[in-house]
Amino acid sequence: MNPLQKIAGKRWFGLAETSRKTRIVAGGTAALALCAFGATAVAPIAPDASDMPVKSVAQDLQLPNLADQIAALQQDQQQFIHEERIRAGDSLGTVFNRLGIEDQQAQAFVRSDKTARSILSLKTGKRIQAETDENGLLLTLHATIADKDQFKTVTITRKGDKFVSNAAPAQLERRVEMRSRNINSSLYAATDDAVDGSQIPDSVVNQIIEMFSTSIDFRSDLKRGDRFNVVYETFWLDGEMVRTGRILAGEFVNRGVAYQSVWYEDPVTHQGGYYSLDGKSLKKAFLKSPVAFNRISSGFSMRVHPVFGTWKKHEGVDMAAPMGTPIKASGDGVVEFVGTQNGYGNFVVLKHWSNYSTAYGHMSRFASGLHRGQKVSQGDVIGYVGTTGWATGPHLHYEFRIGGRATDPMAMKNLQQQPLTPGEMTRFKMAAAEMSHRFSLLSPAGNAMAAR
Repeated sequence: MNPLQKIAGKRWFGLAETSRKTRIVAGGTAALALCAFGATAVAPIAPDASDMPVKSVAQDLQLPNLADQIAALQQDQQQFIHEERIRAGDSLGTVFNRLGIEDQQAQAFVRSDKTARSILSLKTGKRIQAETDENGLLLTLHATIADKDQFKTVTITRKGDKFVSNAAPAQLERRVEMRSRNINSSLYAATDDAVDGSQIPDSVVNQIIEMFSTSIDFRSDLKRGDRFNVVYETFWLDGEMVRTGRILAGEFVNRGVAYQSVWYEDPVTHQGGYYSLDGKSLKKAFLKSPVAFNRISSGFSMRVHPVFGTWKKHEGVDMAAPMGTPIKASGDGVVEFVGTQNGYGNFVVLKHWSNYSTAYGHMSRFASGLHRGQKVSQGDVIGYVGTTGWATGPHLHYEFRIGGRATDPMAMKNLQQQPLTPGEMTRFKMAAAEMSHRFSLLSPAGNAMAAR
């Protein structure tokens, strides 16, 4: 069979490919004719043939390399992309069959390779995509796997006669959503009422409660006619919402009083918190208690020392708790001291903003990796309850200091978080203005205007 017959016998798909074959065959035929008989070019004829003689010019033309063109065509492969969703009761074989994969080697690789095998855990409704050649051999396969709160894209790729697998973090699409609800019975009933075609996730509801719980008792204060607006993040993958994020702003109108909150995050440190629209932090500067304690075994006062039996001023509060109970940083700060100190035993001192500091004594051990100069956030675990130093039982000795002088921590109830700097306040006002505009769109008047 000559090269032209091979070309004519090759399978072609689609009108574009048919045209391509026709052009190549026609061109090849003309070229062979020229090769056999030579090529003749005729100069254009002048307007008046009687005034200008006709000249014929014979010239050899270089033929295209048909062998190279035939080899390239033979190597050319059709590639097909298939996409399916996992169905209940699917096996690897049935999924491959719907994807048009006829490749036993690919199936064996998926079952034997640790990374590739994770696609077997795909749940009903999840998408899987494959690329095959015209014979059904697998070229690539893609699927996104959920691993707790993380998502990874698993890719299987053919490399010659073998396969390789790879897993990489999935790229999620972030969206900002706005919702508004009226309270008719309870908060959860309002969020389940899909008046705008979508429900508000429970994770967002829990954040609403946490955000406004210092101002509203959600068990007894809610009244029919109360309402709230909320702006929050959602994260999507392949057109499906996979998780919710943080509330960016919230407004709750309870018994005619409006409470508002806006999230602000420092662009450098990425530490953030909720603030009122005028820039005041809604988070208390210090926790009421850095440990879940059973009772206060000794308050901030004069007392008989439990070890030495003498009267001495107790410059902190002793919180009795089981051995090993986690101790949390009561506020944002920096570790000023971590180590052993006199009767305190294992001891930690945190330096907070302005001239505030807190101290934690009698720890059984420190949090892993805790070191001097380390930044900590409110609520971070810094150690565990113990009996080191001068202690007769497991408890936390907790001190609150202002300018280095001990102060009763139970009396420090209304300290606000460190205020924003002038630069931070400028950036915050821009964010607050945007969220205030969103609130206005979500209000009844704003909804009425939007409906016109």
